[in-house]
Amino acid sequence: MKFKSQLFYQLLLLSSALLVAPFAKAQGKLDEYIRQGLASNESIRQQNFVLEKNIYALKEAKSMFLPDVTFSTTYTKADGGRTIDFPTGDLLNGAYATLNRLTGSNSFPQLQNQSILLNPDNFYDAKFRTSLPILNAELIYNKRIKQQQVDLQKTEVLLYKRELVKEIKTAYYSYLKAASATSIYESSLRLVEEGLRINTKLYDNSKVNRTVVLRSQNEVSRINASLTTATKTAESARYYFNFLLNRPLTDSVQLDNITELPSQDQSLGSSVSGREELSKLRIAKDINGNLTGLAKSYLIPKVGTYLDLGSQAFDWKVNSQSKYYFLGVSLEWNLFSFGRHSNRIKQTLSDQQALASQTDYVQQQLLTELKVRQSGMQSAIAQYNAAQSQLKTSQTYYNDELKLYKQGMAIYIELLDAQNQWIDAQLNANIALYDTWIANTAIERANASFTIQ
Repeated sequence: MKFKSQLFYQLLLLSSALLVAPFAKAQGKLDEYIRQGLASNESIRQQNFVLEKNIYALKEAKSMFLPDVTFSTTYTKADGGRTIDFPTGDLLNGAYATLNRLTGSNSFPQLQNQSILLNPDNFYDAKFRTSLPILNAELIYNKRIKQQQVDLQKTEVLLYKRELVKEIKTAYYSYLKAASATSIYESSLRLVEEGLRINTKLYDNSKVNRTVVLRSQNEVSRINASLTTATKTAESARYYFNFLLNRPLTDSVQLDNITELPSQDQSLGSSVSGREELSKLRIAKDINGNLTGLAKSYLIPKVGTYLDLGSQAFDWKVNSQSKYYFLGVSLEWNLFSFGRHSNRIKQTLSDQQALASQTDYVQQQLLTELKVRQSGMQSAIAQYNAAQSQLKTSQTYYNDELKLYKQGMAIYIELLDAQNQWIDAQLNANIALYDTWIANTAIERANASFTIQ
């Protein structure tokens, strides 16, 4: 029994090493990964492009209040068409003949009746026109709507970021859970391999029968298979995590050392007012209000002014006579449109009622989601506490069975059962710990409590 006692003392030391945390302490890695994900995610980049487009649309709407300067020129060459007959000869020839007799000269020639072409021939008109709206309600409402569309897209970008943060955190904790399980199986494999080595020596010294060795071999095979599965699960989790960060899928992931439950402060709140979904609906309601104002803007007359500075003349002449300016003020007032505007107003009012109903529904939906997530968190904490209790119990049970087996008071099957219970308890405790962090992430998403820079 002395040989058996010495060998299983080594086994006890090896099993105690399983309690050591498998990861080095590296605080703050998750926050760094979140920053990387927010900066490199393609979906957020696409939404930022849409935001940039909306900002340019707003600038365009603002520029409509500024003067607009255009240059235009026309040149006409004409022959034929309508004319105006002007009886120049009939009007003046009689008077000119009388004057010639009185003066005894031919100073006053005889004139022909004129036929003036209406279309100007060889005539140009070149001008700069400056126009400026003085009063235009449509432009005012249009600018407001464009500004709110920018705010709406900013909220959309924030919504994408918040969802991405949730996905990154969940993927990170899932990878931590899988990597921890892999570490547990690796330690367990060392334990059962050491057990196989010891049992083989005991069998060689006729201390145990062959069944113990065969059962030890089966345990090594089973743990090996479980380790392979856990390794592949961890690889898949790492691939997805790197995909969210837009990195090469095989890049390594540095892990934080998480040994405690998340803070419960945010789990107690019941407000969803910070959710971007509600902000979008509030902005949509404001946009609808301005659309109603835009539909009613026909009641306000449009007033504008313009100034033309140019030159016009025949035969491309440019002189003091050809230069001109032309100043004008315009007023446009829609007095009657056969109900077109009133029907448009009724449409916007119907949309406003639909938005109000949708807001109430979405708010209730988000509150329900928050309550469900909080219940899930409570369940995860209960599972964690139970798993911790089971872990302590199974460790004590395994240590006791190991001592009894060293003393020849327990058979190997009992030791093996205690060993498997302890390994399962470690796995369950690992799962329960990270499930609480995943549940906390879900609550963080449900009440929008994560601060996004």
